[in-house]
Amino acid sequence: MDSDDTLSKCLVLNTVSAARVLLRRYDQRLKPHGVTVQQFALLAAIRHTPSEPVAAFAQKVALDRTSLTRSLDLLEKKGLVGRVAGSGNARLCALTEAGSALLEVLQGEWLAAQEEMFTRVTKADADTYLRVAKALSEE
Repeated sequence: MDSDDTLSKCLVLNTVSAARVLLRRYDQRLKPHGVTVQQFALLAAIRHTPSEPVAAFAQKVALDRTSLTRSLDLLEKKGLVGRVAGSGNARLCALTEAGSALLEVLQGEWLAAQEEMFTRVTKADADTYLRVAKALSEE
């Protein structure tokens, strides 16, 4: 096995490398606002599916329930999210006024980060990357 050539073509290693760079760039944009990319994704998911039980968010944002609960606890401490009782034992999340206002600002930062990343590749390359990433993400 020619390990240099094999490793340079490894889907996992290249994905991890790309993910680190992308996360670092997006986190740089969001850090001044006190949130991470993962927290931004949670805020956006809560806004777009406000009546979804917490358990369903774990699947939606690809987090295990423990990590999701920890992230939601942090957002709640920051006053960005509130949790309320739903039907049965279900817990529902809702953005607070502060969370909703911050999400508006974060969406602008996220779009700026997107535009910055899109300057590095052609539209066709970006479309191919997204199509491949989504296909590889399916379980």
